[in-house]
Amino acid sequence: MNALVSHRGPDDEDYWFDPSVGLALGHRRLAIIDLRPEARQPMTNEDGSIRLVFNGEIYNYRELRRELEQKGHQFHSLSDSETIIHLYEEEGYDAVRRLKGIFAFALWDARSRRLLLARDHLGIKPLYYAELKDGIAFASELKALLVFPEISRELDPQAIHQHLSYIWSAAPHTMLRGVKKLEPGYRLVAGSEGVIQHEPFYDLPYDDARTGGTRFEREEKIRELVRQAVDRQMVSDVPVGAFLSGGLDSSSVVAMMRRATEEKIRCYSIGFEDDERPDANPVDLPFARIVASHFDLDLVEVRVRPDVVGFAERMVYLLDEPQADPACINVYMICQQARADGYKVLLSGAGGDDIFSGYRRHTALHLERYWGWLPASARRLLARSVRGLNVGNTLSRRIQKNFVFADRKPEDRMMAYFLWTTDESLRGLYGGDLKRELSDYDTLEPLRKTLARIPRETDPLNRMLYLEAKHFLPDHNLNYTDKMSMAHGVEVRVPLLDLDLVDYAVHLPPDEKQQGMRLKAAFKNAMRGVLPDAIINRGKTGFGAPLRRWIREELKEMVRDVLSEKSIAERGLFDPRAVQQLILSNERLEIDASYMIFSLMCIEMWMRNFIDRQAQAAVHS
Repeated sequence: MNALVSHRGPDDEDYWFDPSVGLALGHRRLAIIDLRPEARQPMTNEDGSIRLVFNGEIYNYRELRRELEQKGHQFHSLSDSETIIHLYEEEGYDAVRRLKGIFAFALWDARSRRLLLARDHLGIKPLYYAELKDGIAFASELKALLVFPEISRELDPQAIHQHLSYIWSAAPHTMLRGVKKLEPGYRLVAGSEGVIQHEPFYDLPYDDARTGGTRFEREEKIRELVRQAVDRQMVSDVPVGAFLSGGLDSSSVVAMMRRATEEKIRCYSIGFEDDERPDANPVDLPFARIVASHFDLDLVEVRVRPDVVGFAERMVYLLDEPQADPACINVYMICQQARADGYKVLLSGAGGDDIFSGYRRHTALHLERYWGWLPASARRLLARSVRGLNVGNTLSRRIQKNFVFADRKPEDRMMAYFLWTTDESLRGLYGGDLKRELSDYDTLEPLRKTLARIPRETDPLNRMLYLEAKHFLPDHNLNYTDKMSMAHGVEVRVPLLDLDLVDYAVHLPPDEKQQGMRLKAAFKNAMRGVLPDAIINRGKTGFGAPLRRWIREELKEMVRDVLSEKSIAERGLFDPRAVQQLILSNERLEIDASYMIFSLMCIEMWMRNFIDRQAQAAVHS
């Protein structure tokens, strides 16, 4: 198990076993705070009754340590890890509530003979587990669990459907019925009788309450909380660098880093070597250079011509999940370069869109006030009309995405903005068994269950932001960020998801987060005077991987191989003829199915990596 996640901790490894209870703990170390041997894990308390393995960083560990020392606790290291042990001795399972940081950990209490698993409040660090006949197994990555032959390789049809619908699957689902993702902000307690508790310890406080004061005071508070978050997250005994796309979020982070230190800050931005082509979207580098010049930063421009075919297969293996998003390349390439330069820690602007309202679907939700009042018959006509649009250009694709679900009820429309395709398009691809298993499945079910947790929040934008923070952020963005960075032994920290900042942003008036068509208005106003106007005023751009071109050109042969009629038929999940027709229609530009095709490819590559190869390994062993 440890060998399969050695990339996550290339600096050291250790183990602890207790045959009397059938417990084994293993750890791979990425040494960032207290580089000495005293900080090795598994870590114990003074009398050996508690053992801990921990992945992440606790940013408030110094304050907690001072408090615990005043109560008589003795520390043998300077690490943040040890703080968890002593805080647990004081507060038991509720200790997790007081931790501010990114974490996934397992703590064994020999006195109660209980194992505590916990994942941080917002799901920045991953944690997978499987209930076995004789106990429980857990790891930071799913691949490490597959050394257990007793874990069923039976697929979860709902997870397959979610990956094709959303390009991610909602926790606790994974591709395997027998393996679960611990949900963000959850703790799980296990003993010899199996799982005893599985419950949340944190939830985002969306409750219709709004922050007081004037708008100016609120914006000033945002600025102060961003500064505080960056200060907290720069704690390290190794150099700390940053991602810099030249967008509002990453630029705000490096601006506050610049205020926190007199040392020159190393930042990384990326561009493709062929980015003179219009579909490669080379917009980030010029803005990153503006920020670097303004703050006198050391900007490293990672110019790459990625091996798209080779990376696609590597990506699926590293992700543990068939997430069909080429944005992974960005994180992977930058972290590869950063580690080569000696950097183990990078700060990122991830999360700003999810708490301050920065996605195009938030604009689509706002625009509903101009047409959502139409009678059902008119909305049905609108939805039908956009289905026939020529989707060969960006504008047509966006119009279609905004109105293809116009015939649904308001809350269903809001949830449907997270979908990448329609149910009708998907269900026609399924083979017999999969089609039967999913015949009555409601695609929006995971989002409905999540919304049921905040009945007191009535504002549509805040309800949507709750879904962002509960699903799109941890199940997609944070998962690929963690896996791609840790593939190179680099820890990515996300100051814009600092708990104090998040809790404040939750209660901002919604019309200040999004002022009409202006996304992230409150955050932009807060950064006015901190960042150059060119950065604040630039439009929203995603990472410009030209997937549509890749599917038709660079990946064309791979598509034909991975999704060949023979390959699809042998796998038995999908209808071979329907898949071939989908590929042909996409090549003719009759439909825009690039992401669906890439999703199908990722699922097949996942099957080859995690089912076929594991089965072969089991036979050979």
